[in-house]
Amino acid sequence: MVHPSIMLKSKKASLIAVLVAACIGSNYALLGVANFKVMDLLVFVSGFVFGSTVGASIGVLTWMVYGVLNPYGFVPQIWIVTMLSEAIYGIMGGFLAKSISLADYSNSRVVVRVLFGAAGFLLTFIYDLVTNVAFALTFGIPIMAALISGIPFAIIHELSNLILFGVCSPPLISILEKSYRGFESWPL
Repeated sequence: MVHPSIMLKSKKASLIAVLVAACIGSNYALLGVANFKVMDLLVFVSGFVFGSTVGASIGVLTWMVYGVLNPYGFVPQIWIVTMLSEAIYGIMGGFLAKSISLADYSNSRVVVRVLFGAAGFLLTFIYDLVTNVAFALTFGIPIMAALISGIPFAIIHELSNLILFGVCSPPLISILEKSYRGFESWPL
C-alpha cells in the first residue's frame, strides 16, 4: 500500500503539471497576439489559491519548458531571467492571499477587481522591466534603448494584464477553490 503522504505529493504534482500544461498551451494558443498572456494570470491565481511555493513553481516550470521550446528562439540568459521573473506572479499571488480575505470584500467586488488589476499591472511592469534589462545586457544594447523600444510591447502586456487580472482573477480563484477545496483530504 502506498503511504498517504506519497499519494498527497503525487496529487499535488499532478495539479502542478496540469496548471503548467495550461500555461504552456495558452502561450502557444496566443502566439499571434503580441504580449497578451493568460499564463501570468494562471500563475498568479495558482499562487493565490495554493500558496506562493506552488505558484512560483508553476511559473518556473512553465518557462523551463516554454523557454526551451520557444518559437522566438532559445537564449539561456533570457530563459533564466524569464523563469525567475515569472515566479514573481505566483509568489505575489500567495502573498496577497495571506494579506486579504476575499470574504471581507464580498460586498465590494469592485475593490477586489481593482486590487487584482493593480497587482497585475504592477507585477507585469516589474516583469517587463527586468526582462528588458536582461535583453539589453545579453545582447549588448544600451539599457535605455531597450527600454524605450520595448514600450509598445510593455503597454500591451501591462494593460492586458490589468484587465485580465481585474476581470478574471475572482472567478478563477472561486472555481479553483471550489474544485480543490479539501485537497489534502482527498480520498486515497
